Amino acid sequence: MMTDEQRMQLVFALRQSGVRDTRVLEAMEKIDRGAFVKGLFADRAYEDMPLPIACGQTISQPSVVGLMTQALKVEPRHKVLEIGTGSGYQAAILSLLARRVYTVDRHKRLVAEAQEVFHRLGLVNITAFPADGTRGLEDQAPFDRIMITAAAEDPPAPLLAELKTGGIMVLPVGQSDAVQALIKVTRTETGFEYEELRQVRFVPLVEGMGPE
Repeated sequence: MMTDEQRMQLVFALRQSGVRDTRVLEAMEKIDRGAFVKGLFADRAYEDMPLPIACGQTISQPSVVGLMTQALKVEPRHKVLEIGTGSGYQAAILSLLARRVYTVDRHKRLVAEAQEVFHRLGLVNITAFPADGTRGLEDQAPFDRIMITAAAEDPPAPLLAELKTGGIMVLPVGQSDAVQALIKVTRTETGFEYEELRQVRFVPLVEGMGPE
């Protein structure tokens, strides 16, 4: 369990990195990152750093999770799609801000482990399942908000198509591990507006299902 001191340190790190949204800060105080980190790195769960998880993936550092969540501007009635469940940490935070969260990952093992944590934490408004996220989630579209937690060369066209007018997508974009930018895409009546937020490093967005 997160101690009061660890919680204070987390909020301090988030504020230092530019996370100011009160609802985002409160959600990140409530969701215990330690519940999503297993094994060797469990004792580092409350540090502001990315950590390895199963299937060659990572759990993002809290400050990046906070900045991405803040940029998404999630409101209580929103339906949100997350591509890249990973540990489930980001989806858990989104679940406290949105009406409904759909999250998909190409690795069945990660989805199953995340579902166990969601159940344990009593997060009942998350639907998680294994799927190729690059194809979107047509049967639940359109979405108010979409977050992609893996880097693509460009925002995937199927996902842009599933964004409501006025909707926001946040994702890392870049062709290499070294140079990636966090991008905010807003769908307007006439097209899409793009805003670059900051430099980041994420695992690549991969098509197809993972080897199980």
